[in-house]
Amino acid sequence: MNDRPWPPLTDDGYHAAAVATVGEQLAAAFAQVRLLVFDADGVLTPGNLIYGPRGEALKEYDTRDGLGLVMARTVGLKLAVLTGRNSAIVEQRARELRFASIKIGRFDKQAALAEICEETGCHAEAALYVGDDLIDLPALYAVGLPVAVPAAPDEVKAQCRYVTRAAGGCGAVREVTDLVLKSSRLYGQALMRLGEKVWQPRPDETASAPDEQET
Repeated sequence: MNDRPWPPLTDDGYHAAAVATVGEQLAAAFAQVRLLVFDADGVLTPGNLIYGPRGEALKEYDTRDGLGLVMARTVGLKLAVLTGRNSAIVEQRARELRFASIKIGRFDKQAALAEICEETGCHAEAALYVGDDLIDLPALYAVGLPVAVPAAPDEVKAQCRYVTRAAGGCGAVREVTDLVLKSSRLYGQALMRLGEKVWQPRPDETASAPDEQET
């Protein structure tokens, strides 16, 4: 008989792990987050643009990032993507993960962020934004918790309260979702809910678009 605990740690244990990583003050800021907004290229993906004869053909996503996003959604956190590029692949990935708001082809990121907040019913002060370049600065200025990935320019990182250890498209998103959940003492609840069918993707959400592929 397997008598090992599930979840492996208590909520207090996960919270302590978050505090050990980022400190009390920043853990408190992560605990206040109710809306997570992500740039696409360089954050949800490594940032490489792969083209085929008919244009953009591939984007690479980290499956561990995806699980972290599902875990965040199981406890009521809102997810959104805000990117300057038009990409059917990004839109498909966001729909697959049931993002609450999808803004693509938007260089006016501050205005788009305001729309996201209105659509999700979340205040900007309770929002976290993860960016990787200068175009993200207006959105980073507007949220309560601005976050950058390591490849972001120094001017961007200087305006952020946290810089992920993992690279964009290679665990940065999971790092952020874990910090939010652990700081909020919601990580154990998210783990418990993962086994419920309601949170599992439907076939129509995972089917690839006819002319595009994802990895």
